[in-house]
Amino acid sequence: MDYKEARLKFIKNWGEFGINWGVNRILAQIHGLLLINCVPVCADEIMEELKISRGSANTNLRILLDWELAQIDHVTEKRKEYFVAEKDMWKVFCQIVKHRRKKELDPLLESLETLAHLQPQCQNSSEFVKMIESIESFSKKADSALQNIVKENPNFIVSSYFKLK
Repeated sequence: MDYKEARLKFIKNWGEFGINWGVNRILAQIHGLLLINCVPVCADEIMEELKISRGSANTNLRILLDWELAQIDHVTEKRKEYFVAEKDMWKVFCQIVKHRRKKELDPLLESLETLAHLQPQCQNSSEFVKMIESIESFSKKADSALQNIVKENPNFIVSSYFKLK
């Protein structure tokens, strides 16, 4: 396999992984393209390489900027915006965790908080309250663990993990 084939395979696979991680394929493909590029890339180059529309490129680039997974790099004497990906995979992981936590875990915790105040009135409602409390307790622990992981030094996390094996 030559470089060009490997590059296309990586971008395609990164897009498929993105679907499994809960993001759209094009967003993940753009991210993959930016990750493996050693020079900043403009939207026109992204559109051409991935065969996508300007609207799709712009929308997904804005999402990557909002998630802080990409930044704008102003190339000297060029009027276009050029984009580069965050290359530190620990930072990428932390940004994704922060975003997913805000989008998914925070609303879940809010919902569970509201439901947890139900007063049991029968066997079914008593079981319901127990289950809600259990889910809420687990979700709070998961939230706390995610916050601690994001705050920690990646070297500490990795070395602690390998000590457990």
